[in-house]
Amino acid sequence: MDRKFLDRVTEIIDKERVFTDEPMSRHTTFRIGGPADCFVCPETVDEVQKVVRLCNEMDMPFYLLGNGSNLLVGDKGFRGVIVRLYKQMDKIEVSGTKIRAQAGALLVKVASEACRNGLTGLEFAGGIPGTLGGAVVMNAGAYGGEMKNVLEEVTVLTREGELLTLSKEELELGYRTSIVGRRGYIALEAVLQLEKKDAKEIREYMNELREKRTTKQPLEYASAGSTFKRPEGHFAGQLIEQAGLRGFRVGDAQVSEKHCGFLINRGNATAEDVVELMREVTVKVEEKFGVTLEPEVKKLGEF
Repeated sequence: MDRKFLDRVTEIIDKERVFTDEPMSRHTTFRIGGPADCFVCPETVDEVQKVVRLCNEMDMPFYLLGNGSNLLVGDKGFRGVIVRLYKQMDKIEVSGTKIRAQAGALLVKVASEACRNGLTGLEFAGGIPGTLGGAVVMNAGAYGGEMKNVLEEVTVLTREGELLTLSKEELELGYRTSIVGRRGYIALEAVLQLEKKDAKEIREYMNELREKRTTKQPLEYASAGSTFKRPEGHFAGQLIEQAGLRGFRVGDAQVSEKHCGFLINRGNATAEDVVELMREVTVKVEEKFGVTLEPEVKKLGEF
């Protein structure tokens, strides 16, 4: 890592929150990934803005990270700066039927806070392993619910370091996509519009969904969540199972025996193992059904 860059970035962020050669396996739900040249943990919007502008000024590649779900980092790591928006930026505020939360807030915590305040609409998010920022970027959804149903506005930082506030209409939310992701914006904060409902009823429904996840998803293993997008008219997990791939392995990466839509790390899987497993699954499903699976998991870094 460039010494001059490190000197400059520690003028913005305390050196206790700046790390070099940081293993990304510590920061992804897959528990996979080589070292990032520089890993910084800002605590304010101002710090994020200054770091992004510094990266632009010094032609330094950067990537915004939440809690590392839905992400596969290469075994050789990331040449550049990882800017982590997580527990240092996770404030949640409730006002009437609205919730304003920072991008680093875990979605499960936001959903729990909504329930506590008798606000409905976010129950589907109670088990999604990601931050609010990540959920906005990919319009996260589950069990018939999506972020687009509850988002009112999002404050973002452009790649050039300019602050913008985007309305729901301007977000262009679609299946696992948004203008935030397509343009590489950095989600900093979101306002959710929910509705009043009895907190007990909300909690009961969230418990129902939690039970479904526990019984149907391989939560006992490291993974990045659903590996492939849902093909039109099909379910990825169902196609993978019908292709005879339940339990299929490459090294320590495996198609989950519990839910074939998940590729899991049995303990020592490499990014190379996962990439090869994804390739073989894609080829076999296409050969058998003529359906091309598209990855939902994002790849980052050098493989």
